Amino acid sequence: MDKIIKKQNVYVSEEEKTLNWVEIQNSFKKTFGNEIYNSWLQKISLIKEYNDFLVLGVPTRFFRDWIVSRYLDKILEQVKSFKLSLNRIEFKIIEETKQNQEIIKINELNKVTEIKDSILNYNRLNPSLNFNNFIKGSSNEIALSYSKKVCEQLSRYNPLYLCGGVGLGKTHLLNAIGLELQNENNVMFISAERFMYHFIKSIKKNDMVNFKDFFRKSSVFIIDDIQFISGKESLQEEFFHTFNSLMDKGSQIIISSDRAPMKLERIQERIKSRLAGGLVVDIETPDLDLKIKIIKKKIEEIENQFKENINLNDEVISYIASESKTNIRELIGVLNRVIAFSRVHNKILNISDCKNILKDAFNQIRIITVDKIQTIVSNYYNIPLSEMLSQRRSRPLARPRQVAMYLAKKLTTRSLPEIGRRFANRDHTTVIHAVKTITRLSDQDDEMKKNINQIKSLLLEQ
Repeated sequence: MDKIIKKQNVYVSEEEKTLNWVEIQNSFKKTFGNEIYNSWLQKISLIKEYNDFLVLGVPTRFFRDWIVSRYLDKILEQVKSFKLSLNRIEFKIIEETKQNQEIIKINELNKVTEIKDSILNYNRLNPSLNFNNFIKGSSNEIALSYSKKVCEQLSRYNPLYLCGGVGLGKTHLLNAIGLELQNENNVMFISAERFMYHFIKSIKKNDMVNFKDFFRKSSVFIIDDIQFISGKESLQEEFFHTFNSLMDKGSQIIISSDRAPMKLERIQERIKSRLAGGLVVDIETPDLDLKIKIIKKKIEEIENQFKENINLNDEVISYIASESKTNIRELIGVLNRVIAFSRVHNKILNISDCKNILKDAFNQIRIITVDKIQTIVSNYYNIPLSEMLSQRRSRPLARPRQVAMYLAKKLTTRSLPEIGRRFANRDHTTVIHAVKTITRLSDQDDEMKKNINQIKSLLLEQ
C-alpha cells in the first residue's frame, strides 16, 4: 500500500502526487475571496490524483453538497489551469480525527451553552400568544381543540401537525402549546429557518456533536414552518434523525407547515411519511363570523392599551371583514389602516370612507392572471407545470388542470376560448366541461371544496 503523507491539509500518494495543492488553495483564495475560502474551500484536501480526475476530501456530507451545488464548476476550472487533462472531481467524506474529537470534548460545555443562549435569545416564547387570546371559529376550532389535548396528555397525538395558509394562527397555537408546557417540560420552540441557521453554523464550527445533543434532549420539540427545509438534503437528513431520536424517547413533537405533509415539495418521502403518521389538522381560511370576532377583539385590545375609544360601527366592521379575502394578518393590517385614518382626521368613518381608504389595498390583492393560477395550482398538487399543460389525460393531471381552468373562469376576465388557448390550445368546450365538473364536485365533495378555498387563499396572498 502506498504511503500516505498528511501535511498542510494535503492527503496524496507519494508516487502519484504531481499537483501542488497549497498553490491551488492560494488560487482558490484569490478567485473566490477570503470569506468563501475560509468558510468552505480551506477545508478541502487532495486525497488522490489521477490523470483525468481528482479525489478531494471534505469533512462532512453537508460540505460536499454545498460545494458541489455552488462552487464545483469554478473549482474544476481552477484546477484545470494547473493540469489540463483533468475533467472531473470526486469527493470523499473524511472522518474527524481523534485530535479534533478530543478538542470538541474539551470545549463541549462552552459550545452547548453558546448554542443554547443563541437559540433562546432568538426564539423566546411570546407570552401574548396564548390559548386565552386565541379566537375560536369554525375554521380553527379543531386545531385549537387538539392543541389543548396535547398539553393535557403528551405523546397521545405524536407528531401533531398543523397546516394552513399564511397568517391563519399556526404560530399562535404552537406558541400557546409551548407556554402551557414549559413549566414542567424541556420545551424547544424554533422555526425551521432558524434550525437551518444553527445547523450550518455548527457545520462550519465542526460542532455537530453538540448540535445533535442539544436538539435531541428536549421533551417537547416545536418547529414552525417545516416547508423551509425543502430541497436542503443534508438538513433533511439531520431533521430525520432528530425526529426519530425524539420519537424513540417519547418526546412530543409539534410541527406547522403551509400544506399537508404529502403535498410538501422536495422533501424526502420518508420524512413526509413520518409527518403524516401522527395527527394532521388543517386550519382553514376564516369565515366572516370569525373575522368579525377578530376585528372586535383587536379593537378592544387597542382601546385597553391606549385608553381611547375606536368608533367603528358594525356596518364598517362587516365591510372590512367581508372585503379582506386572504388571512388574519392582512385583516389586522387593513383594520390598523382604517383606525390610523380615523385618528389623524378625528372622524367617525362610514362605508364610503373605508372604500376610499382601502380601494388600493383590496384592488391590489385581486390582480390574478391565468399564469398565476396555473403556477399556484401545479405547485399545490405537486406536479410540474409542463405536465399539467400537456396533452396527457391521466387522472393525476386532468383534475388539477380542470381546477385551474375553473379558477381561470371564476377569477379572471378572460373568455372561454382565451382560457382554452392558455391551456395548450384546448377548445373552449373543454373549459366549459372543466368548469361544470369542478362546480359539481365542489358542491358534492367537501375535500374538493376545501382544496378550491385553499388555492384561492394562496392566489390572493401572492
